[in-house]
Amino acid sequence: MKVKRFKGGAAAAGLAVALFVSALPASSASAQTTGPAAQVQVSPKHKEAFAAFEARVKAYVSLRESLEAKMPKLSKDAKPEEIEAHKTALQNAVRGARAAAKPGDIFAVEAARHIREVIKSELKPTTKQEVRQTVLEAEVKAVPLRVNYPYPESEELIEMPPTLLLRLPQLPKQVRYRYVGRNMLLVDRESGLIIDFMPDALP
Repeated sequence: MKVKRFKGGAAAAGLAVALFVSALPASSASAQTTGPAAQVQVSPKHKEAFAAFEARVKAYVSLRESLEAKMPKLSKDAKPEEIEAHKTALQNAVRGARAAAKPGDIFAVEAARHIREVIKSELKPTTKQEVRQTVLEAEVKAVPLRVNYPYPESEELIEMPPTLLLRLPQLPKQVRYRYVGRNMLLVDRESGLIIDFMPDALP
């Protein structure tokens, strides 16, 4: 799976922060909220909506981890086919537990409005142009915009610009933002499932 990252002035500086944060121990409260990233202040008008969004994401992670805890654990010497079987079983368990999940359950209307506002207002013009170009060039046509469906391993993963990432609601280490066209996705890093998606997220 190919990962596309953003280059350029501000994003390059932020990338160092993102890499530093991602290298922190799993015991950190969040892979995206410790260290230098924590110094970025969220506007007061966004705090309430962001806090509610983060609570919904954490509830999903709690559910997924409780389901995985009931599954047989993989050994350190697990073969590729065993790892894939474990992943498939986890996907099926999550799908079953979230059978009624629909778009907007986590990206609720209020949260989506605030996130769009941050994306539109916080990105510099040069970064916006780079985001658009990177997204348009990405090979993501086979990614299904459907909750509970896996993000195909054959498709590119588009990383969020680090300078923007620091201003969005913070995610637990188990979840990542992804761009697919003008849509913003929440993707489970372990199962690969699309947890939710938000349209019209690209300015």
